[in-house]
Amino acid sequence: MQDYITSALATLLVISDPIFMSALFLGLVQGMDKKHQREVAWRGPVIAFVILLGAGLCGAWLLARLGISISAFRIAGGLLLLSSAAEMVFDRRGQRQQDVAKTAITVDHVRNIAAFPLAIPLMAGPGAITAMILLAGRAEGDTTKLMALYAVAAAVMFANFLCFLIAERIAATLGITGRAVISRLLGIILAALAVQFVIDGVLALRA
Repeated sequence: MQDYITSALATLLVISDPIFMSALFLGLVQGMDKKHQREVAWRGPVIAFVILLGAGLCGAWLLARLGISISAFRIAGGLLLLSSAAEMVFDRRGQRQQDVAKTAITVDHVRNIAAFPLAIPLMAGPGAITAMILLAGRAEGDTTKLMALYAVAAAVMFANFLCFLIAERIAATLGITGRAVISRLLGIILAALAVQFVIDGVLALRA
């Protein structure tokens, strides 16, 4: 159980990347008053958690209906997460997410910004949704593990909320260089976790 929780926490925390997300948050809420900033800060993580919860609850069921085995999804999901890790290490992910954020600002600056792009695709994007389905599959129907997974997802979203509240202080403390170093280190960790998902899928297929 402890290994499962640790793996889930590391995977979701690395993919979500609250430190980097706080920088994007500052860009998204630029020009808003403090009241609207706080509203976006809590709405975004809540919406993202609901999306991840749905992926954890219904993801395996949907795969079964499509005739896709968990092992096959582990391999495919691991490769997808490996791609996300490469983007983090080579700094392509940050530019892509910033482009999405800029697009959303021009569409709607206040009302829908918590849902798009903050919640999806920035916080609950393809990588996070894939990880949630994979982690739920690893629970193998164990209710205790599934509840722990949902609690971990909630904790990670709460961490994002806290980082949003102190986003200005984080930006001032770390600077551009500090955020770049952390993002690359997290990318390496995510790459290792992605490879482990692929290995688990291959071993399950061979068993």
